[in-house]
Amino acid sequence: MKKLVQKLGLGEYLLVVLFGLALLAARFTGWSFGLGAGKNFWAFFSEMITFLPLMFILIGLIDVWTPKEKIEKHIGPGSGFKGTVWIILLAMLQAGPLYGAFPVAYLLWKKGCSIKNIFIYLGAFSTLKIPMLTFEIGFLGLKFSLLRSLLTLPVFIGIGYLMESYLRGRNFKIINPGDSDHAQGA
Repeated sequence: MKKLVQKLGLGEYLLVVLFGLALLAARFTGWSFGLGAGKNFWAFFSEMITFLPLMFILIGLIDVWTPKEKIEKHIGPGSGFKGTVWIILLAMLQAGPLYGAFPVAYLLWKKGCSIKNIFIYLGAFSTLKIPMLTFEIGFLGLKFSLLRSLLTLPVFIGIGYLMESYLRGRNFKIINPGDSDHAQGA
């Protein structure tokens, strides 16, 4: 427990304890807002606990099986428009919640993906996944879905190019949360 407090910090540890106490109080008093928050928390927690282990196994396999040279060649800094198309296709073919895209984005960065393609990937993943598009078409219609996709995709591509030009020459790097320097607050 002492290591957990040191790793999280006292404020974050107290926040977790207060949340737990609020959930317990809601359970015993019948506080509807607290009961709803607890129900939502457990729903999201169970989704994460079932989704993330499989996601990390797949990321580990991709990390081991995919050579860095292939990533650099197809979606790296010199990949041009073809790299943008490849990264959009990769984002569209994936499924899962947005928090599952960040470990993939980190892996792509580590393997040599360009900054612009990382931002394009995150934007396309959040709006253009095929499973999500099928639901959107079913509920809102094909015309709406096509129009929304045609409006959002250029925005994410533009953001990717803008972020790359802004971050180029600024010694940009993605910090691994497991690094000891980052964990100590340096």
